[in-house]
Amino acid sequence: MGKSYPDRTNATGVWKLSDIYKNKISDGTYPGSQDLSGTIGLFAGGKNPSNINTVDQISIPTTGNTTDYGDLIQAQDGRAYGLGSATRGIHGGGRTPTKLNVIQYTHFKSGGNFADFGDLTAARDQLAGHNNNTRGLFAGGLAPGKSNIIDFITMASTGNATDFGDLTAAAYCGGGTGSHTRAIFQNGGLYPSNTANNVDFVEIASTGNAVDFGDLSSARYLSAGMSTSTKGFFGGGYNYPAGASAVVDEMNIGSKSGGTDYGDLTNARSHCRGVSSSTRGVAGGGHPGSSPNISNIMDFISLTSAGDATDFGDLSSARLVASGMSNGHGGILESFPRAPELYSPTGKVVPRGLGVGDLGIFIGGVTPSVSNVLTSIQISTDGNAVDFGDAATADIQAGGPGASNTRGVFQGGYVNPTNTNVVQYIEMARKGNMSDFGDLTGARRRPSGGSNQTRAFCAGGLNPSLTNVIDFITIASIGNSTDFGDLLEAKGDQAAFASSTRGISGGGAQPSNLDVIEYITIGSAGNSTDFGDLTDARRYLAGCNSDTRGVFAGGADPSGSNIIDFITIASTGNATDFGDLAETVHQDSNGCGVSNNVRGVFAGSKNSNTMQKITIATTGNATDYGDYIDNRVNLRGFSNGHGGLS
Repeated sequence: MGKSYPDRTNATGVWKLSDIYKNKISDGTYPGSQDLSGTIGLFAGGKNPSNINTVDQISIPTTGNTTDYGDLIQAQDGRAYGLGSATRGIHGGGRTPTKLNVIQYTHFKSGGNFADFGDLTAARDQLAGHNNNTRGLFAGGLAPGKSNIIDFITMASTGNATDFGDLTAAAYCGGGTGSHTRAIFQNGGLYPSNTANNVDFVEIASTGNAVDFGDLSSARYLSAGMSTSTKGFFGGGYNYPAGASAVVDEMNIGSKSGGTDYGDLTNARSHCRGVSSSTRGVAGGGHPGSSPNISNIMDFISLTSAGDATDFGDLSSARLVASGMSNGHGGILESFPRAPELYSPTGKVVPRGLGVGDLGIFIGGVTPSVSNVLTSIQISTDGNAVDFGDAATADIQAGGPGASNTRGVFQGGYVNPTNTNVVQYIEMARKGNMSDFGDLTGARRRPSGGSNQTRAFCAGGLNPSLTNVIDFITIASIGNSTDFGDLLEAKGDQAAFASSTRGISGGGAQPSNLDVIEYITIGSAGNSTDFGDLTDARRYLAGCNSDTRGVFAGGADPSGSNIIDFITIASTGNATDFGDLAETVHQDSNGCGVSNNVRGVFAGSKNSNTMQKITIATTGNATDYGDYIDNRVNLRGFSNGHGGLS
């Protein structure tokens, strides 16, 4: 691939110097704008014992004492929370000792004093928070009683916060971490009655109430939050009545599970806050737990390998509950460097949807070991598959795929040695890893799956015996699947796809090979209806479609088949011969297909890593497209331009 992001020496055509300047300077979206050597961390405000308005600055990849950055609007005794985008630092709430609703901001690269941003929906202190490059969230706090409020702001603008939803319980003294899609909040203190260890999460792009994520390894509050794009960390904290803690917990952001012990800070303390880059987290200040001691310590942990913290340097003065913010944490890392095949020079996502979307993503499979790797192709351009990220579940195969024009889902599958009911998803506009979506009504492997813009279905499979159950999810809203209806009979190993109105499933086994094609109306729940027959009974076949035509390719009948059939989705009737796959590259072990409404691409074979293409509107034999990363079976795929989208 050529140079995806030109510089001033070779900017031509759509690549204007103004675009490069905008991406580098204004938006921070040019590759390298997130230069890790320049990752800034700020610790703002705090108390010792008087209120502090000083903002300290560090370079996270180095070590050493802080330097002066500027001042907050007013001195306050900490207990605010800090957020950071690629360009802005934001400080919200706190007290003076009057509780504040003030949100203030600064530009990382320019330095200087903070300015007014707007107001929280309610004045409060001792909040938690997290953000991605677009949206920032403030959660919980004292207002004056314990609060369950979650507010959100748009990071690049100014203005008052808007209600997002509620935590699962009113709490304060929390911490925050997360990725570019998820915010995770430590619910922290219910002091003086007890100390909480429960953790909530929300999807940042949506609004709504928080959902339980899991528990920390031990109950505590006022921990320092740090993150990579896939892992969240909470360091230190206070357990009432046990005292200050040095424990650092690690959690997998893509799952719904609790924290595990990662290591220890250099000393036990609470009331500290954290900043992070992609590889390093720094915890600053805090309270060792014995009055009147307040700490100026900063220590750091590696976010890529477990172990105890190391001394980083000192704050300009000892303080507790200074807000922490950085321009390199896990919530904003997915775009840096930007994935060049997904974005235009002006930073806008390449068009997506029916006949326009061109991104195909393949998931998991067996090589012969089971893999959790995601790869991608640009469907209209011949070439080899490239790395995209990882599934949320380590080593998975044979689930049911589906996708809207922005989000891909993977339903169920097999995680050695058991079937899984996990549904996971990914936002296709950014390279990265999948996250937990919810659960199927039952664990199963080798179902079929398809979708329109709104709903994805998962049909049949083994659980461990064959099932006829059809589940569905609403792609835009995370949560568990709902029963849709039943297939004509229990079966697995079939292929599926969908138009905007119909879901089609064909072939498979029960356990003998089947030639049956059946359909559902995606917008209304109900049982499947007979459509017609394939030209040959077979299992393990692949499918793809345009908005009018569906294609079934390969399979086993019982030996490997190179047959390609097609149907007209809006009608009913038997399939018609389309052409042949290359004889030596038959899809005989659960291959898969992706499409951009014009072209279909098939991948996955135990005999070869070759991918093949067809033009869906014509007939004829498949031709070479490029190479997959290896020979792989039980592969699954989806795209942001298939025939079910609008």
